Amino acid sequence: MYAATGGFTNYGILARRMFSVNALLSRNREFSPGQFGMYGRRQRCFPPREEFFVNEVKIANPGPLGLCGFALTTFVLSAVNAGLLKGGGDILVVIGLAVFYGGIAQLCAGMWEFRTGNTFGATAFASFGAFWLSFAALLIPGFGIGFGTKTGPSGNALGYYLIGWTIFTGIMMLGSFRTNGSTAAVFVLLFITFLLLAIGAFNGDAAGKGLTQLGGWFGIATAIVAWYTAMAGVLAGVSGGKWALPVFPLS
Repeated sequence: MYAATGGFTNYGILARRMFSVNALLSRNREFSPGQFGMYGRRQRCFPPREEFFVNEVKIANPGPLGLCGFALTTFVLSAVNAGLLKGGGDILVVIGLAVFYGGIAQLCAGMWEFRTGNTFGATAFASFGAFWLSFAALLIPGFGIGFGTKTGPSGNALGYYLIGWTIFTGIMMLGSFRTNGSTAAVFVLLFITFLLLAIGAFNGDAAGKGLTQLGGWFGIATAIVAWYTAMAGVLAGVSGGKWALPVFPLS
């Protein structure tokens, strides 16, 4: 018989011969009763087994944060596009929200969605967080873009910028049809918003005029539905699922 109490470096006596336990394990041999003497049946050597227990780290649902950051920033910019804020510098109020709430906070929500394994949420929040950061860069003079000036990007350039985001939103809209009705409604409204704003930019429609104004109203509707979806997630979280607003699951 052998004793292995401290790892693979201990030795035991096997029928007047001394074997290293490591050697026995590496050979993966079976021994007959004659080799063990006192054993009445064939024995196989197995390594000592160690058990490890890993506790899962629970994290909060980052979805409501991402939705709220998206909703508020969209609401304020859409109020400018719809003509509700008509001052010449009113669009500048969007910069702080676009950088910190719609941008950084939503981007962080996207990274946390990666941690939860939610590919759709991670892609959506990270991408739209980057969108708001890029939009803020258009308005911040330090970036040297000069948006809205004679030396800045033209209406056509802005139109192509918005068309690119329309295409991305259309892709995410298709994916949203496998989530729930409220999330799908957000992406359908947002797709229409981007499309109207893009066409308005190609037409040269200023804020509060033509398709840009219509896109602003659709943007406000998008923000309202996004807030509703976020509220459903917050209430479900604080109540342990007892307060459940209808979000109409689609899958």
